[in-house]
Amino acid sequence: MNVYFYAKSGHTVGLEATKRCASVAHYLKDFDPILCTSDFRAGAFAKDNLEVKKYVNIDVMRNLHNIMKKRDILIYDSPEAGIEMKKDLETFCTISFDLNENPNDIFVDTMIYTKNDNPTIEKAVFYGDDDYGNHFLKAVENLDLKSDCQLLMGHYFFLGNESIFENKFQSAIDEEEYVQTIQNSKYLLTGSQQTAFESISCGNNPVILIRNDKEYNFDLINSLNIPTIKYSNLKDNLVEFENITKNYPSLNELNVVNLESLKDEIIAKIELFNKLIN
Repeated sequence: MNVYFYAKSGHTVGLEATKRCASVAHYLKDFDPILCTSDFRAGAFAKDNLEVKKYVNIDVMRNLHNIMKKRDILIYDSPEAGIEMKKDLETFCTISFDLNENPNDIFVDTMIYTKNDNPTIEKAVFYGDDDYGNHFLKAVENLDLKSDCQLLMGHYFFLGNESIFENKFQSAIDEEEYVQTIQNSKYLLTGSQQTAFESISCGNNPVILIRNDKEYNFDLINSLNIPTIKYSNLKDNLVEFENITKNYPSLNELNVVNLESLKDEIIAKIELFNKLIN
């Protein structure tokens, strides 16, 4: 009986699901889990940066049956799982767990994103892992000033654009330094809700840049008192970010999901399975 994870990922959707799945997979590392991503690069990123040991590429969720066996365990984060697919998974898997079942659940790897009392970067910007339409790139090109922020590159940003970002920001940080940058940025302007949670876990202060092409849980964001900026004109957004950093609000407690009960359930299912086959 194997434990699998599946995360919807790719250059048009980013890595939020991958980061959420990786956080749970790291916690369940004793079960030697396998992370399945719909883009090979997403799995490689999780292995290089997020303590994932095994990963494979599965182009779409419905093809998981090509590698899984009946009674395996699946934990997933994907909009591909409709009602019928979920019914099939409940029949096929010993455990099938949707990380989006409760939209207010927060999954952050607190073993990686630990409290940092001495961040080394005053202000950073992370638009997100994806900018397939080059919207952010074009906005940066049109800036008539040089920001005093550091820019963290997105995983799916196109190669060769670093020089453009370096001309308009203090530096362009390589996406392979994602974890270190989130840990060390005192103030972070980010279009990623997941990244904002990781920043809070490190004791830092995120501001969420509300992108038009992303969905956000505003009830959850508001409950944590995370400040937000509606993405419009990047120059104005950076000025607003600067103003927020000067009077940053007190954040409420980040309640990360306790996975102990899930771990206990997996242990019980594996022990029962081993008794049945021995």
